[in-house]
Amino acid sequence: MLDIDTFDNVRGGNAVYKALAHPLAAEALAALTATLRAAGPVAVYDPERLFAPLRALAPSFPVKAVFVHDTQALGEARGGYAARPLTELAHTNAATILIAAFDANRLAERVKTIAPAGVKILTLDAVRLPEALLTNPRRYLDPLNFATNFVFFRDDDAMATRLVTANYWAGYGGKSVRLWCRLFADTGAILAEFEHVLPDNAGSVSIASGDVRRAHNIGPFTGQLFIHAIGIAGHDVVKYALDTYATDGSGSLSCTHDANAWPSERFAGLPAPRDDERVVLWLQNSHAVPIPAGAVSLDRMGAEAPVVLDAEIPPFATQAIDIADLLPNLRWPAQIELRAGRHVVRPRYEVTRHGRTRIAHVNVERADLRPDPSLKTLSPLLGRGFLLPFPILPRAACSTLALPTPMAHTQATLPIRLDVFAPDGTKLAAKHYGALPRDHEMAIDIDDVIPPDALPDGGHGELVYDFSQGGEADGWLHGLFRYERRDGSHAAETSFGAHMFNTLMTWKGEPQSYAGPPPGLSTRLFLDLGTPERQSFCILIYPASALWHAVSRTMLQLHDAVGRLVAEVRVGIACSGSARIEPWRMFPPADLARAAGGYVLIRDVTCRLFGYHGKKGGGKKSGGKDYGSEFSFDHMFGF
Repeated sequence: MLDIDTFDNVRGGNAVYKALAHPLAAEALAALTATLRAAGPVAVYDPERLFAPLRALAPSFPVKAVFVHDTQALGEARGGYAARPLTELAHTNAATILIAAFDANRLAERVKTIAPAGVKILTLDAVRLPEALLTNPRRYLDPLNFATNFVFFRDDDAMATRLVTANYWAGYGGKSVRLWCRLFADTGAILAEFEHVLPDNAGSVSIASGDVRRAHNIGPFTGQLFIHAIGIAGHDVVKYALDTYATDGSGSLSCTHDANAWPSERFAGLPAPRDDERVVLWLQNSHAVPIPAGAVSLDRMGAEAPVVLDAEIPPFATQAIDIADLLPNLRWPAQIELRAGRHVVRPRYEVTRHGRTRIAHVNVERADLRPDPSLKTLSPLLGRGFLLPFPILPRAACSTLALPTPMAHTQATLPIRLDVFAPDGTKLAAKHYGALPRDHEMAIDIDDVIPPDALPDGGHGELVYDFSQGGEADGWLHGLFRYERRDGSHAAETSFGAHMFNTLMTWKGEPQSYAGPPPGLSTRLFLDLGTPERQSFCILIYPASALWHAVSRTMLQLHDAVGRLVAEVRVGIACSGSARIEPWRMFPPADLARAAGGYVLIRDVTCRLFGYHGKKGGGKKSGGKDYGSEFSFDHMFGF
């Protein structure tokens, strides 16, 4: 496993990791390594615990010893070496001293006073990004300098991809924002490098694979696009929605969201195939060092019998892993745990059935969580506590299935109940599933919970904790939700986790807020407008852990491509209810024409809504309420 510190829910993201893993930093690290190798053994001074991730992410160079100034750190393992006292540095016979720190001029001056004569002193400032790519040059490890992410990017003459987002940094004061982009082929080779300039206001952003391919005269590819946002403010996360769609007439259509820029030890929520399906995991190396053979494995969730991938994956390369090659006898609704060793950010997987594909993502499996007994005795002021809301699509056209997914290393049970609500907030059904074991195969078919004629137009369900039959929980309840047309023509799936919603009282950072401290009692969701041929829609859910406002005061704000407000529509959603939002039906044609290439911002300052978005293919002919034979679905993002 890579010895890197990426993200935790207390401190947030680790800028050191981003600073060392950036593709341009990786190139500079390779040059620094060549210099160190040529000079001979290196003495490393590690004042800020950076040597371990440096060792993990850089090519190897000869190290004689590692020194620290903290007496409490003496003897600690630092990148495979026991830390020695800095006072011994004067006696080293190394050719070079490397100070494993950025902005290290002062440290270098101090080390000079004790270093042997003639020893060269280098620092990690040798691998700094160019000044033009820094939002805050005065503090190199400012997280705003490393707003980066990866995109699964594809254009192979059958499928294409399109990234969409908005310049949400403008709302925080960002100026002259631009995206530095590097496109990697499946081999890890660099196919293209370019900058994408964003409008100075909250305009829309679109990067289409076909446009990139034509602009750089490159052939078919399936790889990854690295994005680095510069000139930003207020938000160091690159968020986006990604459409994957057929260009060969097959009708495939999918949407996913941002990749979550932090590599994880494990991921979960990967479904096993049905007999008539092929499931491919797209494994994309996020670093400039190879993934060694045997470093990645797949395991049937709960089996503790991982099967290793016996192949090396080159730097920044993309490899398609057919689940059946490693786990040939596993079938839906069994689920798979990816043991990724912190080599990759959140991967995509692709399901092929009846000639069509759908793409979704797995989720980060937490290593830091333990069962929390206090969840069994939450204050009644928090009502039902954690809720995992998901839409139920119109029943005549679509089936809806829910698969609870373990999402923490120590999660042995999932004590689950399903509550079903009509769009007007009426609770129609509740079903207890007991404490499901980690290796369960319980895919909940909504048809088995409530008959189609009792909820014909759909509504929503909420998975909640229920300890009436035992079990333990940790607050990280997740599920995979699958939507299939009953005629078998197409399907879509998405996954997400539970939160507390719409209570004034808080518990350990819940209810979360998009901006500022909890409680999260407001909404700011992004909905790409789409086109007449591929129209956007979303399902907005008003989940409430406890009683809150009877009806939401939700504004749909239609913006054009440069961020100008074109029109507004107000909708009211019942507490514990839901609403289907179709911009192409709700705004006049003239306003939609003015907003071409734009988006809808969903705002509510009275409550926090949860949303799922998608597109319907085939234009107006197949864009009816029954969901066309081409449709996509994933949860929305906010900022």
